[in-house]
Amino acid sequence: MIRSDQILKTVSMIQKEHLDLRTATMGINLLDCRCGNVKKTCAAVEKKIRNYARNLVKVADEIGEEYGIQVVNKRISITPLAHVCAGFDAKGYVAVAKAIDRAADAVGVNF
Repeated sequence: MIRSDQILKTVSMIQKEHLDLRTATMGINLLDCRCGNVKKTCAAVEKKIRNYARNLVKVADEIGEEYGIQVVNKRISITPLAHVCAGFDAKGYVAVAKAIDRAADAVGVNF
């Protein structure tokens, strides 16, 4: 059971100390996007990130508004690229990184 002193302490932190949630993070496994072709891998990675994270910022903002606590950063955590890009040359890694950047920009995440 929540005590009244705990509620008052939380309200005080929000009002006086500007309590916020630092980060909302979505984890996305990209291993199933990997194929032997760089172009197809890039397309699959970008599509999956856009699809899964399309509402991340909106939902984090709505939750923050509902509880009166700002969610400062919205970010995505992905499978290490060394696993997704295994066997690709440097240009392949760069292409996949650019696809990730495009997807991140499209969904509006901070990181």
